[in-house]
Amino acid sequence: MSDMFSADFMNSFKERWNADSGLAGALEKIGFNSTIAYGIDGEDKPRGFLRVENGKVVEAGDYNGQELNWDLRASEDSWKKWMKKPPGMMGLGMAYTSRKLKFNVGDYTAMIKDPRMAGPFIRSFAAMGG
Repeated sequence: MSDMFSADFMNSFKERWNADSGLAGALEKIGFNSTIAYGIDGEDKPRGFLRVENGKVVEAGDYNGQELNWDLRASEDSWKKWMKKPPGMMGLGMAYTSRKLKFNVGDYTAMIKDPRMAGPFIRSFAAMGG
């Protein structure tokens, strides 16, 4: 695996995201648009980002100050674990309440209460890990 959330990593993630109809297709149905950053908890800024338009990733790469709708942070170990075995709804809730998954930008509660977004969000972990 390339360095976590590097430009290469994010572009591979983009390809897997766009190929997953349960992810890109589901988000396309609700007209989902967002800029999402991913990084390591405790670092000053996220490492990589995806720009999503109508459910599909149209741009991916290194984070360079883009305006964000979401900034997700966790330890490198947690990210690796979730990429190997994506968390379900319960695991995601536990990760959030125990602060293993942090939303530096974005509203976790609003997202998780909307099944049209929660399901694809969980699928994104599988796409991330390939």
